[in-house]
Amino acid sequence: MGRLHSHRHGKSHSTRPITPSTPTWVKQSPAEIEELIVKYSKDGLAPSKIGVKLRDQYAIPNTRQIVKKSVTEILEQKGIKTEMPEDLNNLVNKALGLQRHLKENRSDKRNVRSLELLEAKVHRLSSYYKKIGKIPKTWKYKAVIAQLE
Repeated sequence: MGRLHSHRHGKSHSTRPITPSTPTWVKQSPAEIEELIVKYSKDGLAPSKIGVKLRDQYAIPNTRQIVKKSVTEILEQKGIKTEMPEDLNNLVNKALGLQRHLKENRSDKRNVRSLELLEAKVHRLSSYYKKIGKIPKTWKYKAVIAQLE
């Protein structure tokens, strides 16, 4: 599948191994891994940052292989849920930064276009999350509202 707003065909990356078995080097039990995830979430880390921390410090490559649930699923089970999904929140924050930049640099035409493309991504992703029920149907992204948050 191609990139969303570019003429390039894709992004090269490595693929995860298909084996669903637990790696032999992981010393922690599934319950200990769940405790670590909850602890790091209470410390204020986002799910993606929790995954990076587990990979780098504890050599846990993928929680789904060991616990049979993703980090987000574990957090939802434990009652720790964010009001907005992480990817949508990151896009909104990026749009805020671009808006601040464009206030100071009004003649930056290239980033005006970047902001338009970014806001298109926000609208597309928000309609998906509204459809599956992750955010309220009344949620709406507006540039002015995003600046106030």
